Amino acid sequence: MKKTSNATLRRYPIYLKALKRIKAEGIKRIKSKELADYVLIKSTTIRRDFSIIGSLGKQGYGYNVDDLIKVFSNELGNNYDEKIILVGVGNLGKALLNYNKWNDIVGEIVCAFDIKEELSTNSSVPIYNIKDIKEKLPKGCRIALLCISENKVQETVDLLASVGIKGIVDFTHVHYNAPKGVIIRSVDVISMIQELVFETNLKE
Repeated sequence: MKKTSNATLRRYPIYLKALKRIKAEGIKRIKSKELADYVLIKSTTIRRDFSIIGSLGKQGYGYNVDDLIKVFSNELGNNYDEKIILVGVGNLGKALLNYNKWNDIVGEIVCAFDIKEELSTNSSVPIYNIKDIKEKLPKGCRIALLCISENKVQETVDLLASVGIKGIVDFTHVHYNAPKGVIIRSVDVISMIQELVFETNLKE
């Protein structure tokens, strides 16, 4: 298999989510030009991304939707039905819990942790005190969404690593040292906006 770039890997979840929606609409096969309308990605880019994985379709016929779903599910590890935890149930954490449609692609948030006991009611998932994470962490859980304030970020990350968390999606914008064996993906909306402002100014 050809080496897959980070840009291509970031498009895989987009394809998978669209394909599941397409399947729900009763569509059994689709051409790259048709898929392009769903994902707003050029058909040439789609065909190039697909060719990296292998020969997935036939010219003139298109792609079998079920086959594509299986392929991208395997590529993204979705057959594991990932259990995700949320750490920090503030405003952003609550918004993520209310959304919780990760099962379209990677699984779902199954529980949350916070320092406040009173947050344990009126939620779509159980919310536990972070001090009880060793006992309450679901078996096999490897992914955490980190939405806490600036205080005790390093301490919390170290705690997550100690109970077996292998991947963290970080919304804190705080610098800390990633424990060995833990993958961090930071979500920085401000930087994304800055990049867009810069790129749009270049095109004017």
